[in-house]
Amino acid sequence: MPKAKGKSRRQKYSYNLNRKRLYRSARRRAAPRIACSHIRHAWDPTKSVAQNLAEMGLAEDPNKAVPIPKKKLLVMESDGQEQGKKIVRKPYVVNEMEYEASLPEKKSNTLSRDLIDYVRYMIQNHGENYKEMARDEKNYYQDTPKQIKRKINVYKNFYPEEYKDFIASLKQEKMDVQ
Repeated sequence: MPKAKGKSRRQKYSYNLNRKRLYRSARRRAAPRIACSHIRHAWDPTKSVAQNLAEMGLAEDPNKAVPIPKKKLLVMESDGQEQGKKIVRKPYVVNEMEYEASLPEKKSNTLSRDLIDYVRYMIQNHGENYKEMARDEKNYYQDTPKQIKRKINVYKNFYPEEYKDFIASLKQEKMDVQ
């Protein structure tokens, strides 16, 4: 197969390129940043990946760390001692990671302001009557009664305290009016 024309020509030296910056960026790409801060701080660049992980008490290969048990029993262990037991020199890395994993996760997702206003408007004007809500003029998206009920339930689950306060304030307004 013939070569593309112009590919066999020698490359010209580009004086516009900053070779130092190119070298640095290539090194950065070759050694990616470790996302976990605990591992990153305990990492020793002079050692291999396997040595670093073994010192931290982490497994390099999950298949070797938790092997699949074989069906046939092999010859009894010699002297009852495990050969090649590794010493964990940096146990604080695993301890910090376990502590961080045990913390409860915060709910970061929220509902849009439009949806909250829509639900509050519907409850304020129609109470629990979903059919009436579906016929309301502010029902721009022409939601069915079931869709509106689902949106209200989502609001209840996301903001339970706020919902209770809102219902209590509506009941208080009703009592004030009468």
